[in-house]
Amino acid sequence: NPFEHETSIRFETARATQVRLTIHDVAGRLVRTLLAGGIPAGTHAATWDGRIESGHRAAPGVYFARLEDGERRQTVRVSRIR
Repeated sequence: NPFEHETSIRFETARATQVRLTIHDVAGRLVRTLLAGGIPAGTHAATWDGRIESGHRAAPGVYFARLEDGERRQTVRVSRIR
């Protein structure tokens, strides 16, 4: 899933729940919060535009998208290229 400008992170929930979808660097530091709040059951997608919280572009490299809800924590690797 390498991306240059933006990437879409898709996920599914079996029921309405509170979720938090965040991007972290390889050291585990929070880079950006994409989603924090309640969502209905179903398939969802969030887009990361490759920017950090300050609005600047994240450096090329490996990042981790972490999805947390009341029952699980799931992490996937994403790679930002030039």
